[in-house]
Amino acid sequence: QVRLVESGGGSVQAGGSLRLSCAASRYTGNVACMAWFRQAPGKEREGVASIDRFEDTTYADSVKGRFTISLDNAKNTLYLQMNPLKPEDTARYYCAAVWDRVATCSYRYAFTYGYWGQGTQVTVSS
Repeated sequence: QVRLVESGGGSVQAGGSLRLSCAASRYTGNVACMAWFRQAPGKEREGVASIDRFEDTTYADSVKGRFTISLDNAKNTLYLQMNPLKPEDTARYYCAAVWDRVATCSYRYAFTYGYWGQGTQVTVSS
């Protein structure tokens, strides 16, 4: 069973930055796709960004230009650099992964991912 463990969340003021990490218990060099999702209280889960094994990335419009997703296969760790943060970025952030081949690697398709972490909380104050 693959484990994904997120870390790096916290409380910051608007305009600040955070870097989230997601450590995988399986080698990520042959992963098909990994992604970050978030869910705010009372809202549906939404995809934020995704990256495939070739390091092609996609971003939701709400975070494009502010967030950067990256993958360090030497550490089996997925990252999400977030800067500058806005109050509307407040949510619990989850990483997800799939090693089986997928038709399309995208944050848009949550059903694609077979493995999920427990999440890390990000709170941005104005």
